Amino acid sequence: MNAAPASHRFSVAPMLDWTDRHCRMFHRQHSRHALLYTEMITTGALLHGDRARHLDFSPEEGPVALQLGGSDPAALAEAARLGEQWGYHEINLNVGCPSDRVQNGMFGACLMARPELVAEGVAAMRAATRLPVTVKHRIGIDDLDSYEHLTHFVSTVAAAGCQTFIVHARKAWLSGLSPKQNREIPPLRYEVVRQLKQDFPHLTFVLNGGITSLEAAQAHLGWADGVMVGREAYQNPYVLARVDADLFGDVAPVPTRREVMERYLPYVERMLAQDVYLSRLMRHTLGLFAGQPGARHWKRTLSERAHLPGAGLDVIEAALSGVPDAVLDARPEAAVLAG
Repeated sequence: MNAAPASHRFSVAPMLDWTDRHCRMFHRQHSRHALLYTEMITTGALLHGDRARHLDFSPEEGPVALQLGGSDPAALAEAARLGEQWGYHEINLNVGCPSDRVQNGMFGACLMARPELVAEGVAAMRAATRLPVTVKHRIGIDDLDSYEHLTHFVSTVAAAGCQTFIVHARKAWLSGLSPKQNREIPPLRYEVVRQLKQDFPHLTFVLNGGITSLEAAQAHLGWADGVMVGREAYQNPYVLARVDADLFGDVAPVPTRREVMERYLPYVERMLAQDVYLSRLMRHTLGLFAGQPGARHWKRTLSERAHLPGAGLDVIEAALSGVPDAVLDARPEAAVLAG
């Protein structure tokens, strides 16, 4: 029997080159309950590359889901086994990324045209691990964008044992649009995901795409099983500070920005002792003061000094020195995502 999944009520999306272990550790200081995801990691990188570099993470980051990119069932099964060995809480298959590199490797959004192959991969992973296996996908690709095709995809993959579908409520164009354009140009169609939930009430559906406030997230949770936020949470991470209170009913005090940094600093010290550059640890924090007095000083100081050899906690202190105490110590009544 597969292990019970972490809550999908609120999660931060897997984002290539962004949601590395340092980003997740920083995000965790805002919210205890949000489900965090790795960047997409290809099966080839895990089976033939530096596994520890790709998979190592701190237990304090949990719950964390491992997102895989691949289409070969045997390779996916082995990668899922590794994910369980490393202590992840969920294995997620990427069926949504539209980049050329991903298509050339026969994984990502192009797999929406191959639901039977996705089902084989899901079945193989479920046989290889006790962890929940989930799928993140689009509502369609190119001209395969009918609701009938989408329901065939979901029903086929569900028959292989997938119970949770994270749906980016846009179609993807596999040619003609860049990955960035594919996140912005195809129109959002939340009604399609809502219809999926109505037609497959026994399955879990998590809505992704264009959610710009916690108020909107709460509204979607009136029908969706969960919401996933990506770029907005990264660019304005302090929105995560109210997730536990607003979406999970946690009565713990909402952390201030100062408290978020105080919680993150011991991890920064540990990583600096392991010769990790300060810039790698702090690049994910640049939006902490988005829209607040002192934001420019914070970003400029870190951008100019964190990459220098020997940069340490003194740089963080210098960056914080330009932020007013009123900003550092404020506990927001409500949080709204940037944009």
